[in-house]
Amino acid sequence: MARAQEEARRAPTKRIATLKHRAEFLRLRNGARCATSGFVLEGKPRAGLGEAAVAGTARFGFTVSKKVGGAVERNRIKRRLRAAVRDAVGDHARTDFDYVLIARRPALDAVYGTLVADLARAFGRVNAASAGKLPGERRTHRVQRA
Repeated sequence: MARAQEEARRAPTKRIATLKHRAEFLRLRNGARCATSGFVLEGKPRAGLGEAAVAGTARFGFTVSKKVGGAVERNRIKRRLRAAVRDAVGDHARTDFDYVLIARRPALDAVYGTLVADLARAFGRVNAASAGKLPGERRTHRVQRA
């Protein structure tokens, strides 16, 4: 009986597609960005990349530098961000995009609900910025001086 309850609690979680190669991370450096206290989200459409463009699911990369903390803390932050992505991906991420989350130290101690809410807001901003519009913000154009 107890074993059945424990197996029910450990329901299978859906796997998220991840970025594997350095070139994929570098390609996103030129994309849209949104910074929060716990992470920076970068995103870019996958159009024109051959087979990867027709994958039909959003792909994610996670970066946690050594500046953030030791190995245990970095792994804990990665696990928390992956879980937040799993909770927010269905409603907010676009299937034709690649995203990279660059972790910051406050992600370690942030309330999980706040991480998910920040991620949902960041998805909206990155998706809108890639379309050329930022929701709720006026865009000012800088004049380039010669």
